[in-house]
Amino acid sequence: MNNALPTAATLLAGVALLAASSAQADRSEWPDNFTVGTASQGGTYYVYGSGWANFIADELDISGGGEVTGGPTQNLALVHGGDVAFGLTTMGPASDAISGKSPLAPGLEMDNVCAMFPMYETPFSITALASSDIESIEDIPDGARIGFGPAASTSDTYFPAMLETLGVEFDRRNGGWSDLGGQLQDGLLDVIAFAAGIPIPAVSQLEVQTDVNIIEFTDAEVDTILENFPVAEFMIPASTYQTLEEDARAVSMWNFAIAGCDLPEDFVYEVTKVTMEQNDRMRSIHRSAATTIPENIDKNTVLPFHPGAARWYEENGYDIAEDMIK
Repeated sequence: MNNALPTAATLLAGVALLAASSAQADRSEWPDNFTVGTASQGGTYYVYGSGWANFIADELDISGGGEVTGGPTQNLALVHGGDVAFGLTTMGPASDAISGKSPLAPGLEMDNVCAMFPMYETPFSITALASSDIESIEDIPDGARIGFGPAASTSDTYFPAMLETLGVEFDRRNGGWSDLGGQLQDGLLDVIAFAAGIPIPAVSQLEVQTDVNIIEFTDAEVDTILENFPVAEFMIPASTYQTLEEDARAVSMWNFAIAGCDLPEDFVYEVTKVTMEQNDRMRSIHRSAATTIPENIDKNTVLPFHPGAARWYEENGYDIAEDMIK
């Protein structure tokens, strides 16, 4: 009978086997696949969300992809209802959704929506053809045909009210960003009021094909908007578009990736870990992801963080108040 003590190699092998078994057990609770709610094609959400979904699918060896949606407001409803695992949203619509004020479901408090990680700020910007001679908000004529993006999107929810507050009278139009860009170029629209991460693909495409004016807010207009809406001051860097010769004054809202609060903690932990630890890869998807970093988690003061996401932040030295964790 051999009573020899196990060797160090044997012990290490045993530990590795136990770790592998534990990981397999944790992973067994994961979904077989996942979907990310994005927005319309031609907008930053679609590029960012679809690219991020493919990145996560590759890194974690799980089937997943982006889905075209109506944008932030609809994504909140889809995540809350479990129709998609993840989504992209903006803080304004998120605040409305959890307080039962979503235009898609008035009175329903969407309490199955948790924050995962910060994305970027969404500037509110205005584009017109240079041939229109519209160079400022004051230049927008009464009855102008303005495209506000998909119905119930962040742009469609907030931009019309902002322009009304500034005294603009308009004919409201909706559609995907690429479609609206085509309509502007064809003379079917006078202005597009964008709320999307920069550079906006539809604007980048437009300025290659024709001359455009990217219209900035005046100081007085910014002050008026800040007094009436949940936004912050923002400057669009001149390097964003070929058309800009200097930084353009605007306002913005923060965007966050969201998850169903009932998703397995280990699954969301791994998704958060991969995203937060590979910012170079995220920036290769869309350059707005330069701000997709853990230092910006404090920009969320609305949604509770998913426990899986919160665990990664806390393990890496980022504090989250207990009442901000689901």
